[in-house]
Amino acid sequence: MDKHKKVRFTAEGYERVSAELKELIEVKRPEVIAAVAEARSHGDLRENAAYDVARQDQAMLEKRITELEDTLRNAEIMEEDSTDLSVVAMGRTVAVDFDGDEEVYKIVGPAEAQPMKNEISEESPIGSQMMGHKVGDSFSVETPGGPARITIKSIT
Repeated sequence: MDKHKKVRFTAEGYERVSAELKELIEVKRPEVIAAVAEARSHGDLRENAAYDVARQDQAMLEKRITELEDTLRNAEIMEEDSTDLSVVAMGRTVAVDFDGDEEVYKIVGPAEAQPMKNEISEESPIGSQMMGHKVGDSFSVETPGGPARITIKSIT
C-alpha cells in the first residue's frame, strides 16, 4: 500500500476496522502465540506439522495486523453531509432498481467494503457510477454478468 495515500472511511467503518485490529492484537495474537508454544513443546520441530501450522497462522495474523495498522494510520474519516441527502455520497444508503430487482447498498470506503452485506466501495464499478446521482437518475454499469441498468429509488 502507498504509505502516503489516504484511505477513506465512514466513521462507522473506521470503528469496525479499529475493533478488528484490537481483537487481533488483544485476543487472537495471544492465542496464536500459545498455540506456537504448545506445538514447540512437542519436540523435534523438523517433523512437527502442528508447529508448522501454528507458525503459518502466526505469520498470517501478523500480516493482517500490519495491514490494518497501515490502513488506519492513513485513514481519512469522511464527514457525512447531512444537509443534502438528494445526492449519492459516501456513507449514504441507496435503494436502487437493478435490472428490475430492488437492491439496497451502503456506499463506504474501499477498506471497509463488505459486498456480501451490500456495503460497497465508492471506488467499485457500481459504487463509483452511483456517486453524485440523484433519485430518479438511471445509468448503465458493467457487471461480471454483462451490462445492467440501475435507477436510483431513494437515498438515506
